[in-house]
This record gives sequence, C-alpha cells and structure tokens, in this order.
Amino acid sequence: MSHEVEQMVYFGEVPWHGLGNLMPETARYNIDECIKLAGLDFTVDTRPLYMADGREVSHRAVVREMDNTVYGVVGPQYTPLQNQEAFNWFQPFLDTKMCQLHTAGSLFAGKKIWVLAQVNSENSVIVKDDEIAKFVLLSNSHDGTTSVRVGFTPIRVVCANTMAFAHGHKNSSLIRLRHCVNVKTNLENVREIMDITNQQFEATAEQFRLLASKNINAADLDKYVRKTLDIKEGEISTRSQNILEKVFAKFTTGNQDLPGVRGTYWAAYNAVNEYLNYVHGHNANNRINNLWFGQNAAMNDRALENALHMVS
Repeated sequence: MSHEVEQMVYFGEVPWHGLGNLMPETARYNIDECIKLAGLDFTVDTRPLYMADGREVSHRAVVREMDNTVYGVVGPQYTPLQNQEAFNWFQPFLDTKMCQLHTAGSLFAGKKIWVLAQVNSENSVIVKDDEIAKFVLLSNSHDGTTSVRVGFTPIRVVCANTMAFAHGHKNSSLIRLRHCVNVKTNLENVREIMDITNQQFEATAEQFRLLASKNINAADLDKYVRKTLDIKEGEISTRSQNILEKVFAKFTTGNQDLPGVRGTYWAAYNAVNEYLNYVHGHNANNRINNLWFGQNAAMNDRALENALHMVS
C-alpha cells in the first residue's frame, strides 16, 4: 500500500508522527523555499471529459500537470486553488512576523495539501509547566472532496501533539471556502478573522483550565472514554478492552502525571488526544490524514465537548 504522506517538511524537533524533512530557519518566512522543500511546487488544471462516443460532458477532471496524475472529477464550476496561492495567504503574516511556517506537505500523491504556521505570540499556560502554543492550519484538496479550510489548532508544548480544532471544532465552520471562481478573493477576506481566531484560542485555553481544575474518578473516566470513542457501555470485546487500557495507561503516565494535571479532566482529555495522535489508526500516515481530515478530527472535537459537559 502506498504511503498517505507523499512529502512534507517541518521545523524544529521531529513531529509526533516522525515523518518529514527538516526545514531550515531561512524557509520559515520564505514561501517559495518552503513550497519546494515540501514537494508542493506543482500546479493542477481541470480538463474536459468525454463519453465513449466522443461527446464532451459537463464535469471535468482535475489533473496534476507535471505528471498527468488524475486527482478526481469535479463539477463545471469548480475552480482549483493552486498551492502557491494557498501559501501566499500567509504572506502578510510572514512579512509582519505575526507567524512563521512550521510544517507543510501533501497526502495521497498530492490530492490533499496543508500548511501549518505558528503564531508568534505568548503560549497559553494551562497549569504550571503545561502550555498550549497557537497555530493556524490551512488545508485544501485537489480532488473535490473538501473545501479550502482555515482554522486554529492548539498544540500542547510538552508533547507536541495537535488538538486538531482547525477542522473539527464548530467555530471553524466560519472559515470554509468552496472551490468557486471567488475562492482566492474569499481567502483574502478570511484574514479579517485572525483577531477572532485569537479570541477563540483564549476562550479554548479557559476551557482547558476549567478541565484542569476538576478531578475525575475512575467510573467517570471509564464513562468519558467510552462515550468519546464510541464504545458501548458494558462492551467487553478484546478490541474495546485494548483501547480502554491504552487510554487509561496514558491517563496515569507521562505528561498526564504533571502536578496540576494528574487525575483531572484535563489529563483525561489529553489521554484521549494522545491516543488519537499516537495510537489510533494503522500507521503515522493514516493518523495524520484522520486527525486533520477525517474521523479522528471529529472524535477530538467530541473529546473536548464531552469533558466540558461532564464538568458542568
């Protein structure tokens, strides 16, 4: 089976998924350099489709121009957003040093691409020695399966695991853009929501602090994990038990054993979060796709909502 991650680049320590090539400091504010290092220096085009008898149909094929790879079939109004255009959205923030590029890459031979930039602002302290850094994630698909999406994703500094709100959180529905003729203009207008995004960061940090202030007992931990990961009450299959044991182990070890974190709903939430980051799925390639584009993003969002509901 081919790898889902075609190519990617990262800055700093090796990411939690262990994939990618190291980005030099010079590329953090240089879009052209980062695009090349991430293997995203390609363009796509839409081409006509024909019936067997030669008649042209209204739908079109999306094709990567450098190797004629066919990514998908789209409607006649579909307008591609080129990788260069997606990166260029960050340029004003790079020029003003509001953010710097952190990771970028592609999945499924280039069908899906992302750019993750770190916001140059102070981390949000949840408890002593446990902080959340702020990132903005832009993702796009060239196969017509998803819209252009921009949102925030907090990353826990102590373990570098993303919380993946950029796609899963309901607030991010404000910034999803369809592939239409105005997609580039609409993307420009999204810059106006950066202040709102920062407010979302701070509001979410307050939610995290609330979770850290509330202790959770064994019975509620079991209930919380089952509800979040969709394991039925009383289910005792080997697979379900293995999942529960892995999450419970993360609840009592590592970063969940920090003072102020230990035994709290914040520890429970992060145990689930780390399970989705490091364990759930067939491999690291699969986890990246699911965490930012698929099932894990929804479960990650549900993990926070369930924890907040239980403490309230």
